[in-house]
Amino acid sequence: MVRAIRGAIQVDGNDRDAILAGTTELVTEVMGRNNLTTDDVISVIFTCTPDLTAEFPALAARKLGFHDVPLLCATEIDVPGALPRVVRLMAHVQTDRPRQEVQHVYLRGAVALRVDIAQ
Repeated sequence: MVRAIRGAIQVDGNDRDAILAGTTELVTEVMGRNNLTTDDVISVIFTCTPDLTAEFPALAARKLGFHDVPLLCATEIDVPGALPRVVRLMAHVQTDRPRQEVQHVYLRGAVALRVDIAQ
C-alpha cells in the first residue's frame, strides 16, 4: 500500500548546518519509527517556512542515502504569526502498515503544529 507520512521540525536558525542537522534528525526519525528503508520511499516533498533560505533540506536526505528517490523542496506561504524556522516533509512510501499505525513525526517546537498526531 502507498501511505503518506507527515513530519516537521523547528530548527535553531537560518544557517546551513541547522537546516541540515534538523532535516537529518527528522528524516531519521520518520524512517526509524515507521521501520522503513530508502527502497520503501516513493518520493519526499520538503517545505520550509520563508525564513529558511540557507540550504535545501533535500541535501540532508541525499546525504542519508536517498540517491534514487525523487525529492522536492518548496517554500511555504508566509502566514502572519506562523511558527518560524520549520522544515516539513511529506513522504510517500510503500508499507504494509494500516493507516492508523503510520507514525507522523513532529519534533522540537514543531510538536505544537499537530498535537493531535505528534508521537
